[in-house]
Amino acid sequence: MKKLTLILLAATALLASCTRQKEAFPIYVWQGINEKTDIDQLQEKMHFWKSQGVVGVCLENSNPEVVAQAAARAHAEGLEYHAWIPCMLRGDKPHSWYAVNRLGQSADEYPAYVPYYKALDPRNPEVHQHLVDQMTAIARIPDVDYVQLDYIRYPDVILSRGLWDKYGLVMDEEYAPADYCYCDDCTSAFKELTGIDIKAVEDPSKVKEWAQFRADQVTALVNEICAAVHAQGKKVSADVFPGPMSHAYWMVRQEWNKWDIDMVFPMNYNDFYLQPAEWIKDITAEEVQSVPDKPVISGLFICREWKRKVELEDPEESGLIPSEMAVAVQGAREAGAAGICLFTPGSMTEEHWEALREALK
Repeated sequence: MKKLTLILLAATALLASCTRQKEAFPIYVWQGINEKTDIDQLQEKMHFWKSQGVVGVCLENSNPEVVAQAAARAHAEGLEYHAWIPCMLRGDKPHSWYAVNRLGQSADEYPAYVPYYKALDPRNPEVHQHLVDQMTAIARIPDVDYVQLDYIRYPDVILSRGLWDKYGLVMDEEYAPADYCYCDDCTSAFKELTGIDIKAVEDPSKVKEWAQFRADQVTALVNEICAAVHAQGKKVSADVFPGPMSHAYWMVRQEWNKWDIDMVFPMNYNDFYLQPAEWIKDITAEEVQSVPDKPVISGLFICREWKRKVELEDPEESGLIPSEMAVAVQGAREAGAAGICLFTPGSMTEEHWEALREALK
Protein backbone atom coordinates (compact mmCIF):
# COMPACT_ATOMS: atom_id res chain seq x y z
CA MET A 1 0.00 0.00 0.00
CA LYS A 2 2.82 2.36 0.95
CA LYS A 3 4.60 1.59 -2.34
CA LEU A 4 1.41 2.31 -4.30
CA THR A 5 0.99 5.63 -2.50
CA LEU A 6 4.54 6.65 -3.38
CA ILE A 7 3.96 5.75 -7.02
CA LEU A 8 0.77 7.81 -7.11
CA LEU A 9 2.52 10.80 -5.51
CA ALA A 10 5.36 10.58 -8.04
CA ALA A 11 2.90 10.39 -10.92
CA THR A 12 1.00 13.40 -9.60
CA ALA A 13 4.22 15.41 -9.29
CA LEU A 14 5.24 14.47 -12.84
CA LEU A 15 1.83 15.46 -14.18
CA ALA A 16 2.02 18.82 -12.38
CA SER A 17 5.49 19.42 -13.78
CA CYS A 18 4.34 18.66 -17.32
CA THR A 19 1.35 20.96 -16.88
CA ARG A 20 3.59 23.80 -15.76
CA GLN A 21 5.86 23.27 -18.73
CA LYS A 22 2.88 23.46 -21.09
CA GLU A 23 1.42 26.59 -19.47
CA ALA A 24 1.46 29.61 -21.73
CA PHE A 25 4.15 32.17 -20.91
CA PRO A 26 2.45 35.57 -21.05
CA ILE A 27 3.69 38.18 -23.51
CA TYR A 28 3.04 41.92 -23.22
CA VAL A 29 4.00 44.71 -25.61
CA TRP A 30 4.94 48.38 -25.19
CA GLN A 31 3.70 50.65 -27.96
CA GLY A 32 3.27 54.42 -28.30
CA ILE A 33 0.04 55.83 -29.76
CA ASN A 34 -1.20 59.38 -30.37
CA GLU A 35 -4.20 61.35 -31.56
CA LYS A 36 -3.32 60.53 -35.20
CA THR A 37 -3.23 56.77 -34.63
CA ASP A 38 -5.80 54.98 -36.79
CA ILE A 39 -7.82 53.07 -34.19
CA ASP A 40 -8.93 50.40 -36.69
CA GLN A 41 -5.35 49.73 -37.75
CA LEU A 42 -4.34 49.61 -34.10
CA GLN A 43 -6.96 46.94 -33.47
CA GLU A 44 -5.67 44.97 -36.43
CA LYS A 45 -2.22 45.02 -34.85
CA MET A 46 -3.71 43.93 -31.54
CA HIS A 47 -5.43 41.04 -33.31
CA PHE A 48 -2.09 39.93 -34.74
CA TRP A 49 -0.30 40.31 -31.41
CA LYS A 50 -3.00 38.23 -29.74
CA SER A 51 -2.41 35.48 -32.32
CA GLN A 52 1.27 35.46 -31.32
CA GLY A 53 0.54 34.87 -27.63
CA VAL A 54 0.29 38.47 -26.42
CA VAL A 55 -2.04 38.77 -23.41
CA GLY A 56 -1.73 42.48 -22.65
CA VAL A 57 -0.83 45.79 -24.23
CA CYS A 58 0.93 48.75 -22.61
CA LEU A 59 0.05 51.74 -24.76
CA GLU A 60 1.59 55.15 -24.11
CA ASN A 61 -0.81 58.07 -24.20
CA SER A 62 -2.07 60.50 -21.57
CA ASN A 63 -5.18 61.75 -23.41
CA PRO A 64 -8.24 60.17 -21.71
CA GLU A 65 -10.20 60.07 -24.97
CA VAL A 66 -7.43 58.22 -26.82
CA VAL A 67 -6.92 55.88 -23.86
CA ALA A 68 -10.63 55.09 -23.70
CA GLN A 69 -10.78 54.19 -27.41
CA ALA A 70 -7.61 52.08 -27.34
CA ALA A 71 -8.62 50.29 -24.15
CA ALA A 72 -12.03 49.39 -25.59
CA ARG A 73 -10.39 47.94 -28.71
CA ALA A 74 -7.93 45.97 -26.56
CA HIS A 75 -10.79 44.44 -24.58
CA ALA A 76 -12.57 43.62 -27.83
CA GLU A 77 -9.51 41.51 -28.70
CA GLY A 78 -9.41 39.90 -25.26
CA LEU A 79 -6.30 41.81 -24.19
CA GLU A 80 -5.43 43.31 -20.82
CA TYR A 81 -4.92 47.08 -21.02
CA HIS A 82 -2.15 48.99 -19.24
CA ALA A 83 -2.47 52.76 -19.66
CA TRP A 84 1.22 53.64 -19.95
CA ILE A 85 1.73 57.18 -18.59
CA PRO A 86 5.07 59.07 -18.36
CA CYS A 87 5.15 60.71 -14.92
CA MET A 88 8.16 62.82 -14.02
CA LEU A 89 9.32 64.10 -17.40
CA ARG A 90 7.01 66.95 -18.36
CA GLY A 91 7.79 70.05 -20.38
CA ASP A 92 4.81 72.30 -19.69
CA LYS A 93 4.54 72.71 -15.91
CA PRO A 94 5.19 75.63 -13.52
CA HIS A 95 8.85 76.42 -12.96
CA SER A 96 8.56 75.67 -9.22
CA TRP A 97 7.59 72.05 -9.94
CA TYR A 98 10.96 71.10 -11.45
CA ALA A 99 13.86 69.40 -9.72
CA VAL A 100 17.12 71.27 -9.16
CA ASN A 101 20.51 69.67 -9.77
CA ARG A 102 23.67 69.83 -7.64
CA LEU A 103 24.82 72.88 -9.62
CA GLY A 104 21.66 74.75 -8.61
CA GLN A 105 20.14 74.51 -12.10
CA SER A 106 16.45 73.82 -12.65
CA ALA A 107 15.64 70.85 -14.88
CA ASP A 108 13.23 72.85 -17.03
CA GLU A 109 16.02 75.26 -18.02
CA TYR A 110 19.05 72.93 -17.95
CA PRO A 111 17.83 69.38 -18.64
CA ALA A 112 20.45 66.64 -18.43
CA TYR A 113 21.52 64.65 -21.50
CA VAL A 114 18.62 65.47 -23.84
CA PRO A 115 16.09 68.35 -24.13
CA TYR A 116 13.11 66.31 -22.93
CA TYR A 117 14.77 65.40 -19.59
CA LYS A 118 12.79 68.12 -17.80
CA ALA A 119 12.25 66.28 -14.54
CA LEU A 120 9.71 67.19 -11.88
CA ASP A 121 10.54 67.15 -8.17
CA PRO A 122 8.93 64.01 -6.69
CA ARG A 123 8.69 65.66 -3.28
CA ASN A 124 6.77 68.72 -4.45
CA PRO A 125 3.16 68.54 -3.07
CA GLU A 126 1.72 70.18 -6.20
CA VAL A 127 3.41 67.52 -8.32
CA HIS A 128 1.88 64.86 -6.06
CA GLN A 129 -1.60 66.28 -6.44
CA HIS A 130 -1.30 66.70 -10.20
CA LEU A 131 -0.17 63.11 -10.74
CA VAL A 132 -2.72 61.66 -8.33
CA ASP A 133 -5.51 63.56 -10.12
CA GLN A 134 -4.27 62.47 -13.55
CA MET A 135 -3.87 58.81 -12.65
CA THR A 136 -7.26 58.77 -10.91
CA ALA A 137 -8.91 60.11 -14.06
CA ILE A 138 -7.20 57.45 -16.19
CA ALA A 139 -8.19 54.73 -13.72
CA ARG A 140 -11.85 55.75 -14.03
CA ILE A 141 -11.89 54.80 -17.73
CA PRO A 142 -13.93 51.57 -17.79
CA ASP A 143 -11.67 49.43 -20.00
CA VAL A 144 -8.40 50.37 -18.30
CA ASP A 145 -7.12 47.45 -16.22
CA TYR A 146 -3.84 48.94 -15.01
CA VAL A 147 -2.40 52.42 -14.79
CA GLN A 148 1.24 51.93 -15.79
CA LEU A 149 3.75 54.40 -14.34
CA ASP A 150 6.73 55.29 -16.51
CA TYR A 151 9.61 57.70 -15.75
CA ILE A 152 8.61 57.45 -12.11
CA ARG A 153 12.10 58.32 -10.91
CA TYR A 154 14.86 60.91 -10.89
CA PRO A 155 16.99 61.39 -14.04
CA ASP A 156 19.85 58.92 -14.40
CA VAL A 157 22.57 60.20 -12.09
CA ILE A 158 24.74 57.60 -13.83
CA LEU A 159 23.84 56.35 -17.28
CA SER A 160 23.94 52.67 -18.20
CA ARG A 161 27.41 51.77 -19.47
CA GLY A 162 26.32 51.35 -23.05
CA LEU A 163 25.27 55.01 -23.28
CA TRP A 164 28.50 56.59 -22.07
CA ASP A 165 30.07 56.87 -25.51
CA LYS A 166 26.86 58.25 -26.99
CA TYR A 167 26.95 61.23 -24.66
CA GLY A 168 30.74 61.52 -24.47
CA LEU A 169 30.85 60.79 -20.73
CA VAL A 170 32.96 58.69 -18.39
CA MET A 171 30.64 58.15 -15.44
CA ASP A 172 32.85 56.63 -12.77
CA GLU A 173 31.15 58.92 -10.26
CA GLU A 174 27.77 60.62 -9.93
CA TYR A 175 27.29 63.22 -12.64
CA ALA A 176 26.56 66.60 -10.96
CA PRO A 177 24.36 68.11 -13.73
CA ALA A 178 22.06 65.06 -13.45
CA ASP A 179 22.18 64.73 -9.65
CA TYR A 180 18.77 65.87 -8.30
CA CYS A 181 17.07 67.31 -6.20
CA TYR A 182 18.91 70.11 -4.41
CA CYS A 183 16.04 72.59 -4.19
CA ASP A 184 15.71 74.48 -0.89
CA ASP A 185 12.69 72.44 0.16
CA CYS A 186 14.37 69.03 -0.31
CA THR A 187 17.70 70.01 1.25
CA SER A 188 15.99 71.70 4.22
CA ALA A 189 13.79 68.67 4.84
CA PHE A 190 16.85 66.40 4.69
CA LYS A 191 18.73 68.59 7.16
CA GLU A 192 15.79 68.59 9.56
CA LEU A 193 15.57 64.79 9.31
CA THR A 194 19.29 63.97 9.60
CA GLY A 195 21.10 67.11 10.73
CA ILE A 196 23.19 66.99 7.54
CA ASP A 197 23.53 70.11 5.37
CA ILE A 198 23.98 68.29 2.08
CA LYS A 199 24.89 71.49 0.24
CA ALA A 200 27.94 71.84 2.48
CA VAL A 201 29.14 68.27 1.82
CA GLU A 202 32.05 68.02 -0.61
CA ASP A 203 30.88 64.74 -2.15
CA PRO A 204 27.14 64.13 -1.57
CA SER A 205 27.35 60.76 -3.32
CA LYS A 206 29.16 59.39 -0.26
CA VAL A 207 26.23 60.21 2.04
CA LYS A 208 24.06 57.08 2.09
CA GLU A 209 21.26 58.84 3.95
CA TRP A 210 20.95 61.34 1.08
CA ALA A 211 20.51 58.58 -1.49
CA GLN A 212 17.93 56.91 0.74
CA PHE A 213 16.08 60.17 1.34
CA ARG A 214 15.52 60.66 -2.38
CA ALA A 215 14.55 57.05 -2.99
CA ASP A 216 11.99 57.52 -0.22
CA GLN A 217 10.51 60.55 -2.02
CA VAL A 218 9.84 58.45 -5.12
CA THR A 219 8.40 55.62 -3.02
CA ALA A 220 6.06 58.00 -1.19
CA LEU A 221 4.81 59.44 -4.49
CA VAL A 222 4.25 56.01 -6.04
CA ASN A 223 2.39 54.72 -3.02
CA GLU A 224 0.14 57.78 -2.95
CA ILE A 225 -0.72 57.19 -6.61
CA CYS A 226 -1.31 53.49 -5.92
CA ALA A 227 -3.76 54.28 -3.11
CA ALA A 228 -5.72 56.59 -5.41
CA VAL A 229 -5.83 54.09 -8.31
CA HIS A 230 -6.71 51.19 -6.03
CA ALA A 231 -9.58 53.27 -4.64
CA GLN A 232 -11.03 53.21 -8.18
CA GLY A 233 -10.87 49.42 -8.21
CA LYS A 234 -7.98 49.34 -10.67
CA LYS A 235 -4.38 48.09 -10.48
CA VAL A 236 -0.98 49.70 -10.95
CA SER A 237 2.03 48.50 -12.93
CA ALA A 238 5.34 50.30 -13.42
CA ASP A 239 8.25 50.41 -15.86
CA VAL A 240 11.44 50.37 -13.79
CA PHE A 241 15.18 50.02 -14.08
CA PRO A 242 16.65 46.55 -13.43
CA GLY A 243 17.44 45.31 -9.93
CA PRO A 244 16.44 47.18 -7.94
CA MET A 245 19.55 47.21 -5.76
CA SER A 246 22.02 46.27 -8.50
CA HIS A 247 20.96 49.15 -10.78
CA ALA A 248 17.71 51.05 -10.19
CA TYR A 249 18.45 52.24 -6.66
CA TRP A 250 21.74 53.99 -7.37
CA MET A 251 21.09 54.97 -10.99
CA VAL A 252 17.64 56.60 -10.68
CA ARG A 253 16.69 56.31 -6.96
CA GLN A 254 14.07 53.62 -7.57
CA GLU A 255 13.66 51.30 -4.60
CA TRP A 256 10.72 49.66 -6.29
CA ASN A 257 10.63 46.61 -4.04
CA LYS A 258 8.96 48.96 -1.51
CA TRP A 259 6.23 50.15 -3.89
CA ASP A 260 2.55 49.18 -3.52
CA ILE A 261 2.28 48.32 -7.22
CA ASP A 262 0.58 45.15 -8.47
CA MET A 263 2.90 44.21 -11.35
CA VAL A 264 6.45 45.28 -12.20
CA PHE A 265 8.03 45.63 -15.65
CA PRO A 266 11.85 45.89 -15.28
CA MET A 267 13.50 47.15 -18.46
CA ASN A 268 16.09 44.39 -18.77
CA TYR A 269 17.74 45.84 -21.86
CA ASN A 270 20.98 43.89 -21.90
CA ASP A 271 22.64 45.88 -24.69
CA PHE A 272 22.30 49.07 -22.64
CA TYR A 273 24.55 47.45 -20.05
CA LEU A 274 26.93 45.89 -22.60
CA GLN A 275 25.77 42.47 -21.49
CA PRO A 276 24.92 39.33 -23.50
CA ALA A 277 21.39 37.92 -23.62
CA GLU A 278 22.31 35.45 -20.86
CA TRP A 279 22.40 38.39 -18.41
CA ILE A 280 18.61 38.61 -18.59
CA LYS A 281 18.27 35.39 -16.60
CA ASP A 282 20.56 36.64 -13.83
CA ILE A 283 18.95 40.06 -13.49
CA THR A 284 15.44 38.60 -13.62
CA ALA A 285 16.35 36.24 -10.78
CA GLU A 286 17.32 39.22 -8.62
CA GLU A 287 14.06 40.97 -9.47
CA VAL A 288 11.88 37.97 -8.69
CA GLN A 289 13.62 37.55 -5.34
CA SER A 290 13.14 41.26 -4.60
CA VAL A 291 9.34 41.09 -4.98
CA PRO A 292 8.40 37.43 -4.41
CA ASP A 293 4.72 38.30 -4.01
CA LYS A 294 4.34 40.23 -7.28
CA PRO A 295 4.49 39.27 -10.97
CA VAL A 296 7.71 40.33 -12.67
CA ILE A 297 7.43 40.91 -16.41
CA SER A 298 10.91 40.99 -17.93
CA GLY A 299 11.21 43.79 -20.48
CA LEU A 300 13.13 42.91 -23.65
CA PHE A 301 14.57 45.42 -26.12
CA ILE A 302 14.26 44.27 -29.73
CA CYS A 303 16.67 45.14 -32.56
CA ARG A 304 14.68 45.93 -35.69
CA GLU A 305 17.67 46.30 -38.00
CA TRP A 306 19.16 43.11 -36.61
CA LYS A 307 21.03 42.17 -39.77
CA ARG A 308 23.06 45.37 -39.29
CA LYS A 309 23.52 45.06 -35.54
CA VAL A 310 27.32 44.98 -35.75
CA GLU A 311 27.18 48.39 -37.44
CA LEU A 312 24.88 49.96 -34.83
CA GLU A 313 26.85 51.93 -32.26
CA ASP A 314 23.85 53.34 -30.37
CA PRO A 315 22.35 50.85 -27.86
CA GLU A 316 18.99 52.55 -28.38
CA GLU A 317 19.04 51.21 -31.93
CA SER A 318 20.36 47.81 -30.93
CA GLY A 319 18.73 45.01 -28.93
CA LEU A 320 17.93 41.33 -29.27
CA ILE A 321 18.35 39.64 -32.63
CA PRO A 322 16.29 36.54 -33.53
CA SER A 323 19.03 34.10 -32.53
CA GLU A 324 19.05 35.62 -29.01
CA MET A 325 15.32 35.36 -28.39
CA ALA A 326 15.41 31.83 -27.01
CA VAL A 327 18.16 32.66 -24.51
CA ALA A 328 16.33 35.81 -23.38
CA VAL A 329 12.87 34.26 -23.10
CA GLN A 330 13.89 30.96 -21.57
CA GLY A 331 16.27 32.71 -19.20
CA ALA A 332 13.53 35.00 -17.93
CA ARG A 333 11.16 32.07 -17.52
CA GLU A 334 13.67 29.90 -15.69
CA ALA A 335 14.45 32.81 -13.36
CA GLY A 336 10.79 32.98 -12.31
CA ALA A 337 9.41 35.81 -14.44
CA ALA A 338 5.64 35.85 -14.89
CA GLY A 339 6.06 36.90 -18.51
CA ILE A 340 7.98 39.13 -20.91
CA CYS A 341 7.27 42.52 -22.49
CA LEU A 342 8.52 43.45 -25.95
CA PHE A 343 9.85 46.90 -26.73
CA THR A 344 8.54 47.25 -29.28
CA PRO A 345 6.32 44.92 -31.33
CA GLY A 346 7.02 47.23 -34.25
CA SER A 347 10.66 46.15 -34.09
CA MET A 348 9.75 42.46 -34.22
CA THR A 349 10.53 41.10 -37.66
CA GLU A 350 9.03 37.83 -38.89
CA GLU A 351 12.33 36.17 -37.90
CA HIS A 352 11.86 37.50 -34.35
CA TRP A 353 8.29 36.21 -34.13
CA GLU A 354 9.34 32.81 -35.42
CA ALA A 355 12.19 32.65 -32.91
CA LEU A 356 9.79 33.66 -30.14
CA ARG A 357 7.33 30.95 -31.13
CA GLU A 358 10.10 28.37 -31.05
CA ALA A 359 11.33 29.64 -27.68
CA LEU A 360 7.86 29.30 -26.18
CA LYS A 361 7.63 25.66 -27.24
